[in-house]
Amino acid sequence: MKLLICSDTHDRLDHIEAMVARSGEADLLLHCGDVVSPFTLKHLAAHFDGPIHLVWGNNDGDRWRLAQVAATLPQVTLHGEFAELELEGFRVAMVHFPDLARPLFESGRYDLVCCGHNHQAAIERREGRLLVNPGTLYGTLWPATYAVLETETRSVALERLP
Repeated sequence: MKLLICSDTHDRLDHIEAMVARSGEADLLLHCGDVVSPFTLKHLAAHFDGPIHLVWGNNDGDRWRLAQVAATLPQVTLHGEFAELELEGFRVAMVHFPDLARPLFESGRYDLVCCGHNHQAAIERREGRLLVNPGTLYGTLWPATYAVLETETRSVALERLP
C-alpha cells in the first residue's frame, strides 16, 4: 500500500495540487494537522481520490466548520487529536505534535507514527518501525515537503516541491 503523508498545508492549494500530481497513485493520504480552513479540506478531497485521514493541528481555525465539511466528504475521516489505524496489518498512529509522537514511537505499538507541527521534515527508523514528520506543505519559511511510504517494503522518501 502506498501512503501519502503531509502536514501543515496552511491553505496552500497550489502545493496540495502539486503533491497529489507528483505522488502518482497513492492508496491513502494521512494529514497530520493544520489544514487550516474548510475550503482547503474540500480542495484536498477534490484532488485526492482515495481515503483521507486527518488529525487536528494547532492552527485549524474553525474546527466546527471543518468538522461539518469533513462529514460531507465520504472519503475523509477526521479523527480529532489522535488517529490509530490498521492498514492491512500495518499499525499507524498519527498526532500533530512531535512531543506526543515520540512516546507513541518509543512504545513499539506502531509500525508508523506520523506527526507535523514544527515544519521540519524528518524520518527516524528503529527496529523496523518508522517515525515520520513530513515537514510542511506550506513552504514559506521551510521547504515545502511531504512523504511517500510503501507499507510492504517500509521504504519512505521525503519529497520536496520546487
